[in-house]
Amino acid sequence: MNHFNASRQPMQAQRPNTTPGGTEARKLAEGLMDAMSALLGLIERETELVRAGKVREAMTLESQKQELSRNYVGAVSQLKASQAQLAKSAPELLSTLHRHHDAFRAMLQVNLTVLATAHAVSESVVRGVNAEIQKRNVPNTYTAAGRRAAPGPRHITPLAVSRSL
Repeated sequence: MNHFNASRQPMQAQRPNTTPGGTEARKLAEGLMDAMSALLGLIERETELVRAGKVREAMTLESQKQELSRNYVGAVSQLKASQAQLAKSAPELLSTLHRHHDAFRAMLQVNLTVLATAHAVSESVVRGVNAEIQKRNVPNTYTAAGRRAAPGPRHITPLAVSRSL
């Protein structure tokens, strides 16, 4: 499901850039494409796992995701440092990279949306469980005005949650 493999073919099929610095520019571009492809593949896998409710399995990808993210940031930094040279020697390559990066960002947004949804759902479940526990612990008493009495701090029981799945 990696969206970059098919779109990379035209970039590789282009004739090599013969201008000075063209091979270096191509190397930088390929490094960034490889970093984006690897990171995107892992993020797509994480998204699939979270959507399927396999959060524990998705969490095992964290260290690999950190390493691939470091590679991606390094490749972007190298490319930014030579962006002016790239714009002169290989403007079509730079525009291709911009298009691929836009698609990459869109896929990251999907992943972030899935993760935010999973977080919101789990938080809602924990709050619901806490509300039910508190209802059971609070005595049903009323004030002289006939209103329900607010529970005092001694009636509120803290909820302990284990963060390790």
